[in-house]
Amino acid sequence: MLRVRTDRLRRLDEVLGGGDTFRVYLGEYQATKSLLRTCSFTEESRRCLLSLLAEQSQQAGWAAFDGGEISQAASLYEESKGLALEAGDMDLLGNGLCFLAYQTLDRADAVHMATASCATINSATPSAVQALLHERMAWACALANQAEQSERALDAARTALDSAQDGEPQPDWAAWVDGTELDIMTGRCWAELRRPLRAVPVLKQALDAYSDHNARDKALYMSWLSDAYLMAGEVEEAARVAGRALDLASGVASVRPRMRLAPVLEQLGPHQSLGAVQEALGRAVRT
Repeated sequence: MLRVRTDRLRRLDEVLGGGDTFRVYLGEYQATKSLLRTCSFTEESRRCLLSLLAEQSQQAGWAAFDGGEISQAASLYEESKGLALEAGDMDLLGNGLCFLAYQTLDRADAVHMATASCATINSATPSAVQALLHERMAWACALANQAEQSERALDAARTALDSAQDGEPQPDWAAWVDGTELDIMTGRCWAELRRPLRAVPVLKQALDAYSDHNARDKALYMSWLSDAYLMAGEVEEAARVAGRALDLASGVASVRPRMRLAPVLEQLGPHQSLGAVQEALGRAVRT
């Protein structure tokens, strides 16, 4: 029942930002932690509860990160690592490591942690988890300007998804990883590596198929498409995409879309003679 409740509450992250969900997820984490302190159970039940607590700690950490509480997120991720180890849950240990890699500002440390997360993969690791860890490895390498390593990790993620068996059980926390998400990560990596001719087509195609229901994530991902258009000299397209991203991010309690869009909007500033740029900058002021 606790696991079903945790999976159901995770769906809130599809439509709400961390500023709205953090207290909900933290409350679930604290309630489960209290059960571990005050109840008696079999060893197997205790192991399952530890695994669930590691998962809830990561979800609360993600909401903290999304809401701009970076130190609190790191603390929750670190705790999840210890819980996952105690539970013997290597999948969640790998996820905790890649969460830490995703948020750190030290690019060498990010690659190191992402490498450690991929080292947890074994023959029993579900395909979606493998793909998730490899794509986070690709992202860390892209930020560190390691193009070949990033491409290899993306290929490994694609192989993992392609090798999934029909009916193979996937943990709910990794079930969102699919071909569209991987295409988006591929485009993001190429944008970070300053390769707009590779980034634009894959991002545009994936985002055209991506639902507005996931407004925060779509706004965030569109910031890389806008950035890639700017790199390619397509200022008006960059402005149109940025304006659409601002519309999607409006009212979502997440700091990340606006943080990502800020440098894009700054680069658009010198082109205010263009109507599309004026419109995008006007939306930035209004929202």
